[in-house]
Amino acid sequence: MIVNKRIMAKIETFFRLWHTNKRGILSAAFNNLIHLGVFNKMSDKAFLNLFYKVSFGKGIDWNNPKSFNEKLQWLKLYDDNPVYPIIVDKLEMKKWVSSKIGEGYTIPTLGIWDTPDEIDFESLPNQFVLKWNHDSGSIVVCKDKKTFNKEKAIKILRRGLKVNGYWYGRERPYLSVPPKVFAEEYMEDEHTHELRDYKIFTFDGKAKLLLIASERQKEGVDTKFDFYDLELNHINMRNQHENAKIAPEPPSQFNLMKELAEKLSQGFIHLRVDFYEVNTKVYIGELTLYHGSGFMTFSPESWYLKLGSWINLSSINHN
Repeated sequence: MIVNKRIMAKIETFFRLWHTNKRGILSAAFNNLIHLGVFNKMSDKAFLNLFYKVSFGKGIDWNNPKSFNEKLQWLKLYDDNPVYPIIVDKLEMKKWVSSKIGEGYTIPTLGIWDTPDEIDFESLPNQFVLKWNHDSGSIVVCKDKKTFNKEKAIKILRRGLKVNGYWYGRERPYLSVPPKVFAEEYMEDEHTHELRDYKIFTFDGKAKLLLIASERQKEGVDTKFDFYDLELNHINMRNQHENAKIAPEPPSQFNLMKELAEKLSQGFIHLRVDFYEVNTKVYIGELTLYHGSGFMTFSPESWYLKLGSWINLSSINHN
């Protein structure tokens, strides 16, 4: 890669910030360099250690990882499973989920295309959602085709084609995912008037924690994160996002979600299973191996070690 003056200027800015306590600004500068491909030739281990230092001010104890985020980085390097590329692919995941728990738990797919320019908008209903199978950020929602801006949607999705979870956080399963853009049915719950994300954290096939992500579709409003224990008591914890001003109600179908999450997570050291509840019907949105790619902050800080204690690495031989 030829390093031009613009990239050099960004690198110099990054290193000027290195010795400051401005973690947020430093992380933003680092992410900018990732997208420019500055670290592409760096080994996975060296990159993850650098990213961890940028995020938390210290390196990873690879020989004795203890915190949740440290262990997620360790798993990226040493936990290799041929099923991982299948479950991180949002299209292949649907087939895998159906094979494990039966049909009817995934959102219906309306169309699949190789590129955004090939999308057949005429074949789609008045409301739909467009997304990539390999990227979690490039999502386009259409609530009314009469006012829908196709050109803007295509532009957003073109950017998403360039995004790959491997280069951002060295999540290796994404290297095997052939990018496809697809359309899904638009869904909204009549009770909450949104599509809340109910994320269940499992460890060795057992559910331990529920995260509710709300206000996700409100333009100009940051998503809210609220955590609950398995008795559905609200937990005093923040994870990169603020809690909602009024704690959201747990899903009415939580027991079913817990049952399905534990079925799907059998054989996994750690797996986050994401659900939607639409008018009391349960759908699985995605399966996540590395929550926040292992770079999200927790407060109080005691949760770093508590969640980390739930990840048992003893079954993996990494020598």
